[in-house]
Amino acid sequence: MYVLIGGSGLVGLSLAQKLIELGHTVAVIDIDPNACRYAREQVGAMAFEGSAVSTQVLLEAGIRKADALAAVLRSDALNLAMVTLAKHYGVPHIVTRMRHSDFAEPFKLAGANHIIGAVELAVSTMVNAIEYPQVESMMHFEQGQIEVLKLAIPNKCYVVNRSIAEIAQDSRFPTGSLIIGYQPHPNEDLTIPNGSTVLEPESTILVVTKPGSLHQMIDFIEGCK
Repeated sequence: MYVLIGGSGLVGLSLAQKLIELGHTVAVIDIDPNACRYAREQVGAMAFEGSAVSTQVLLEAGIRKADALAAVLRSDALNLAMVTLAKHYGVPHIVTRMRHSDFAEPFKLAGANHIIGAVELAVSTMVNAIEYPQVESMMHFEQGQIEVLKLAIPNKCYVVNRSIAEIAQDSRFPTGSLIIGYQPHPNEDLTIPNGSTVLEPESTILVVTKPGSLHQMIDFIEGCK
């Protein structure tokens, strides 16, 4: 894919580097010539010096052929302008960083496919790390309406040596939740389990649940026999 990134700060450059590692062609736009030079020489991206909300610069950067665009500029207003222009030029996939939640609706109306609330995401991640230290990682989807947890299975917990089907049928298993991934040991690949998959001690699972069911899910998984 050809991906256009507005802003070559820490987020923009990190995003560019990761996308290049994944095999995508990346171009960044920034008003800072030093940032552009760094993007070219150290990251391996194309770089266009100028305003990311200038139609002339965007056209020069090839916005009409872009498969995706990420707006990670220094303000929500600038990101909103870039999203609007990206939609105007027909970019099929538009991602933006949002600093203030007041911009959520304007970003949607402007055509953003994904809106990443940077501050809210960071705070939520830190709160979860403090409140649920046993959760190895947690991802949020649909503006926090769905959570995906990565949980270790303790040696003597209730679910050890039980099948996925048995666990799902247990009345204490949170309604609407689903075990979607299973890793028997740290050095093995994550797999998609089926009903007959048996959870081994010290294995790891991925669970989809609702925010209101987090405590219930963790208590169920970690419950002693």
